[in-house]
Amino acid sequence: MIQPEFSRLVRLGPEARDVTLEATSEECAALARRFGILGVGSLSALLRLEPEPGGSVRARGRLQARVEQACVVTLEPVVQRVDAPLDLRILPDGDEPSDEDPDSPDEIESQGGLVDLGEAVAEQLSLALDPYPRTEGAVLPEPEVEAAPEEPEPTRPNPFGKLAKLREG
Repeated sequence: MIQPEFSRLVRLGPEARDVTLEATSEECAALARRFGILGVGSLSALLRLEPEPGGSVRARGRLQARVEQACVVTLEPVVQRVDAPLDLRILPDGDEPSDEDPDSPDEIESQGGLVDLGEAVAEQLSLALDPYPRTEGAVLPEPEVEAAPEEPEPTRPNPFGKLAKLREG
């Protein structure tokens, strides 16, 4: 199994608790390579883990990051701050995620009472990235429109032209 760039295994328990995750500079560089962006300057998350009925655990909190992406117009670096809410449901051992309700929190599998919250946060960061970053004032140039070529005159006589003449008299 491939080790994720930002792995933080957390043991699940019966009581609510807070978990703070922070990526190292090496982990940030590895995540930037994975996401195909210029850089991840920082990544952190604060999560509140609360057990739910049925054995699942709800993880709510915030993800904060500083990322650098290439402008889609000029390719110049664009530094952005990401501040996104997190809402995850950690499933008990053996339960698989379902896609039945698109409005429900993202579901994460656990194994042996452990969950990799670092990987979950990294995935949420990838979803929060601006798909079209732009430097301030960058605009796409207007495309040059070529004039449509003129229609050439038909070289053959129009067969309906003779019928029109007959009709006229």
